[in-house]
Amino acid sequence: MTADEWSIQDLAKTAGTTSRTLRHYGQLGLLEPTRVGVNGYRYYDQASLVRLQRILLLRELGLGLPVIAEVLAGEQATADALRTHLKLLRQQQDRIRRQIASVTTTLHKTERGTPLMAEEVFDGFDHTQYKDEVIERWGKEAYESNDRWWRSMSDAERRAFLKTHADIAADYGKARDAGLPVDHADVHAIVARHHIWISDGRGGAEITPEMLVNLGEMYVAEPRFRANYDIHGEGTAEYVRDAIKAYAEKQQA
Repeated sequence: MTADEWSIQDLAKTAGTTSRTLRHYGQLGLLEPTRVGVNGYRYYDQASLVRLQRILLLRELGLGLPVIAEVLAGEQATADALRTHLKLLRQQQDRIRRQIASVTTTLHKTERGTPLMAEEVFDGFDHTQYKDEVIERWGKEAYESNDRWWRSMSDAERRAFLKTHADIAADYGKARDAGLPVDHADVHAIVARHHIWISDGRGGAEITPEMLVNLGEMYVAEPRFRANYDIHGEGTAEYVRDAIKAYAEKQQA
């Protein structure tokens, strides 16, 4: 190994990911190693670092791996690729800024008892941002069904749906603070409400215990989902994951 290359372990540690993830990216043709040593170890050069940065940043924007592959394949010049991504990040920054302003306004008006305006509540929110990820995980039909359901709702119904999840997340936090074990009956009741909410979000589709467990894992693995729960205390996302697993195991017993 030279000073200008990194082993798969070093690259994974530096990027905050895992060797398994990097090998998966390699299998998909997203990030192939620069070379493979006689010992079978994979090594990556500086260009690989830039490419991995692109992959991780596009993942944070919610793009699925097949779409990321298309994006990377369509951009030959590194500088052009970085300019494109900088533009996407600035768009994301603007959306987050609008979301912060929207939530701040909702909070202040709720505290004062002032009537809310739908335009203020939903400014900066876009349910289609996870389109590629939903299609990757559950298929195009699942996304289209959810999209039709969401668009069919009134502003009041959308507010009620989002508030239901906010209440569920808060109850998870309260249960964790109270020291309730994840297999406690009261915690199972919270997960049951969560289960129904997820099913409603899929247009009433069946959500199997296995699917629930996968979602629980995603709540911990994906920073944007983790934030929905850790806002009620660091570690709440893990508590939710474990509570969902305990609930699913009971359902399968």
